[in-house]
Amino acid sequence: MRVLFAGLASVGHTYPLIPLAIAARDAGHEVHFAVGEEVHAPLAANGLRPFRPADTFYEIYAEDLEPELERLRPDLVVHGWGVPGAAIAAQRAGIPGLWHGFGRLFPDGIGLELPTKSVPGLPHVDICPPSLQDADFLAEADRIALRPVPFSAPAALPTWDGGRTSRPLVYLTLGTAFGTPELLSTAVNGLSAVDAQVVVATGRVRPDQLGAVPDNVTVHSWVPQADLLPHVDLVVHHGGSGTTLGALAVGVPQLLLPQGADQFANADAVTAAGAGARLLPDEVHAEAIAAHARALTRPGGHVDAARAIAEEIARMPAPDEVARRLPDYARPS
Repeated sequence: MRVLFAGLASVGHTYPLIPLAIAARDAGHEVHFAVGEEVHAPLAANGLRPFRPADTFYEIYAEDLEPELERLRPDLVVHGWGVPGAAIAAQRAGIPGLWHGFGRLFPDGIGLELPTKSVPGLPHVDICPPSLQDADFLAEADRIALRPVPFSAPAALPTWDGGRTSRPLVYLTLGTAFGTPELLSTAVNGLSAVDAQVVVATGRVRPDQLGAVPDNVTVHSWVPQADLLPHVDLVVHHGGSGTTLGALAVGVPQLLLPQGADQFANADAVTAAGAGARLLPDEVHAEAIAAHARALTRPGGHVDAARAIAEEIARMPAPDEVARRLPDYARPS
């Protein structure tokens, strides 16, 4: 069977699709991946045959993909929530398609078209644990549960400098699309006052923009998040879906500092589940971050809630289980 995956050319949208694409490849299917060149390297490294349809850099429009569907003639298209154009192209070509989510169903009005409206009626590969998923989506959508598996491209840098100590390990990131030197510096100042090791991934902010940092803080432009998360005791982040689910999958509490997009909804869901806390933009200051970090790393409460969600995620079907079911959704041969 030939399967075409399609996604937005960003870490937050492409990486959630990679575990199922790899599992489909391992199951013997021929896998291709339509996406902008920004994320081709990790796809090519895993044998997923990435290509850029037409003049695509980030978004994919139906007209971009239609010639590629004629060329490849896939039996199934798996399209991320962020590329409704891929769903439309597959529908026009008479090729079965599946939506693939990147987390909790995002609210309307964040700049992405809701997949439940653009091409309704298709099944959704849903990587969000039911306890955090949107209630209406749970009740109405045709869902294929899939365990969220964090993916990171290999990195030359160490995960953190030095070995673990008895102090908690805190991971600070504002993702690849959000974050400012001012916000990161405020968070570093707050966390440096906590008796903890702190690893910072600066993303789009240059590390030198943070200036000198305390001895208990190490700063990198990027870290292999999937490798780091199993070792941490707290994640302080922007509320992106990938980091939110990655922290939950390993049972780690989180302090969310939402900035935009779906991050506020993610912060609300994690807070409501008891697995973390949030600080809205007008609430963020170093003292508040320090106070929350101390509270979130204490035994019980938030730690227990995060571990309960990790157990829920562990019970979700693994990528290889879902990959075995893909032929059920494909075009008959």
